[in-house]
Amino acid sequence: MRYVSTRGQAPARSFSDILLEGLAPDGGLYLPERYPQVDRALLARWRETLAQRGYAALAFEILRLYVDDIPERDLREICARTYMADVFGSAAITPLKKLDDGCYLQGLSNGPTLAFKDLAMQLLGHLFEYELARRGTHLNVLGATSGDTGSAAEYAMRGKRGIRVFMLSPHGRMSAFQQAQMYSLQDPNIVNIAIDGVFDDCQDIVKAVSADLEFKRRYAIGTVNSINWARLLAQVVYYFAGYFLATESNEERVSFAVPSGNFGNVCAGHIARQMGLPIAQLVVATNENDVLDEFFRTGIYRVRGSAETRETSSPSMDISKASNFERFVFDWLGRDGARVAELFGSTLAGSRQFDLSGDPAWPEVAQRYGFVSGKSTDAERIATIRAVYRQSGLIIDPHTANGVRTGCAHARPGVAMVVLETALAAKFAATIGGAIGRLPERPARFDGLEERPQRVRVMPADVDQVKNLIAHAGDLASV
Repeated sequence: MRYVSTRGQAPARSFSDILLEGLAPDGGLYLPERYPQVDRALLARWRETLAQRGYAALAFEILRLYVDDIPERDLREICARTYMADVFGSAAITPLKKLDDGCYLQGLSNGPTLAFKDLAMQLLGHLFEYELARRGTHLNVLGATSGDTGSAAEYAMRGKRGIRVFMLSPHGRMSAFQQAQMYSLQDPNIVNIAIDGVFDDCQDIVKAVSADLEFKRRYAIGTVNSINWARLLAQVVYYFAGYFLATESNEERVSFAVPSGNFGNVCAGHIARQMGLPIAQLVVATNENDVLDEFFRTGIYRVRGSAETRETSSPSMDISKASNFERFVFDWLGRDGARVAELFGSTLAGSRQFDLSGDPAWPEVAQRYGFVSGKSTDAERIATIRAVYRQSGLIIDPHTANGVRTGCAHARPGVAMVVLETALAAKFAATIGGAIGRLPERPARFDGLEERPQRVRVMPADVDQVKNLIAHAGDLASV
């Protein structure tokens, strides 16, 4: 299996190469040359695999289709070490709970940092450690977070030999719990940087550093954001698991409602659907920062600046420039790298928007690819949290509330709607308390988290200053 860039100007690479590289040298994102196809017979075998041998075995079966330069014995062992009950709370790893008739919640937030990002990041940490040891080299991981990616990455990479993490986050724009999860880590290989700006400013810095190929090579820069294909691949697995848990037969179809900001999570669903998973709809659920909802309603993709990015009760989705959207557009437009490069390069750099509503392929967005969308307001999320609690006793976080509200609105008779959980409610205690009149419980290991000493650098949104910090951080071999 070889991987190509969405912008068409980078040589095809192996999985292990793009694992450590992140962003392609032409500024694009990597995708496989083809999506392996899953027929009903293979679906049946995988359903049996999940039922009899568990989530780790299913992950191995899916990953092996995309990873052919790591020996199968090693890949199987990496999956087994990643998806363990004592790491993710239960043998089910991603259990399914019923919300209402035909509407389910897939629990993705039982990992070390209580967010769905753990499912991919824990695997990425093991893959990084394996490949770096195999090559006898080191890696400076540079990432951006709007709330959950940072802690998931840091908990997965802390103490890993030969890896240092530089994590950028928007200063003052995460919940107190999210900040404390990251900033309270004292591991010497973890460096937290709070950027004066919004998430998109952080993401732009990561892309700018990655685009400086000489700097990237000199300082061995890698990424953990969903621009890294391996992270997206890990997320494909729980779509298959959710499908098997929500159905009794491979003749059935399901829909998935996905709280969306950077388009990575729902892009994994797109990949699962392209492989042949019987998905009826992929519901893109946004908050007031509705760049994705606007596109799927109108065909206009319009990025916003920092001043236009609203601060909401679902901060991990306060994003107005969806990086992974480029991957879908690449597939949708017939894998035309030159056109994608123009749209996401010069066009966005100039007018900050493009309009594809008149493209002959526009009807395919819903008809061929199954995408629909919606958005919610703070008040609607609070009402949804309250309603779910009253009806089922479940306490959902404000990001998941986006998925519940929008997903259930798009539900079809006879088609299960699976809402992907974003995080546990404990990470957003103040919002939950206002919604239901009581604070959510938190695991004992996080008691007093916000009072622990914190270690973070506050910096302006300046690429050169971040580069200077990386360059003077010391010898990676000593980490």
